[in-house]
Amino acid sequence: MKKLLTLVLVVLVAAIVIHDRRGAAIFSDSGITISHEAIRFRDQARPDADRDDGLAEAFEKHISNIHVRGSGTVIRILPDDDIGIRHQRFIVRLDSGQTLLIAHDIDIAPRVTPLHAGDAISFSGEYEWNSQGGVVHWTHQDPGGRHASGWLEHDGKIFQ
Repeated sequence: MKKLLTLVLVVLVAAIVIHDRRGAAIFSDSGITISHEAIRFRDQARPDADRDDGLAEAFEKHISNIHVRGSGTVIRILPDDDIGIRHQRFIVRLDSGQTLLIAHDIDIAPRVTPLHAGDAISFSGEYEWNSQGGVVHWTHQDPGGRHASGWLEHDGKIFQ
């Protein structure tokens, strides 16, 4: 029991250093969110972002910095973002109708190729709210091991 309490204390202290934009500290790998209001399990504190309705709720409530998984149809291929870290960019429409910008870091992960409008794609990454539907990034492994890894799956191949 003493070891468990020590572990919980270490996790809580570590979480205080990592803050999201709303001022709540998050230790994402632990499943725990520490907010100013209360301590609660992350799955109870955020929508189920593994489903379209969870992404819709995150969009509706302006929630950011959550790890999501989903799938949709590529509706538009955008030019790469070549300023700073290079990103392959494209728009995905979910079954719910919501659209997402996928920003895939091609300095760390391989480019998804071939990729065309109309292709099905699955994704795992971090969701950031914006007024157009949101952005999913961190669709790759973290070379520093400090962030949850994401991926893209297209045509039976994983890109991370």
